[in-house]
Amino acid sequence: MRAEVGDHLHIHSRAIGIVDREGEVLEVHGGGGQPPYLVRFEDGHQTLIFPGPDCTVRHRPTQDQSLS
Repeated sequence: MRAEVGDHLHIHSRAIGIVDREGEVLEVHGGGGQPPYLVRFEDGHQTLIFPGPDCTVRHRPTQDQSLS
């Protein structure tokens, strides 16, 4: 998994009735975009995350993509 500052991590729920979580990557502590990541969630909580298989990265649009 690779992420950059500004990307969003989406953590999928593993149980019925528990909502998925999404947060913005604030810092990348591993080399080459590798974990761990400092992430701020919608409720303002910040934590250091080593993402598991239930996590996906939504990359922020590049400048070229945002112009189209």
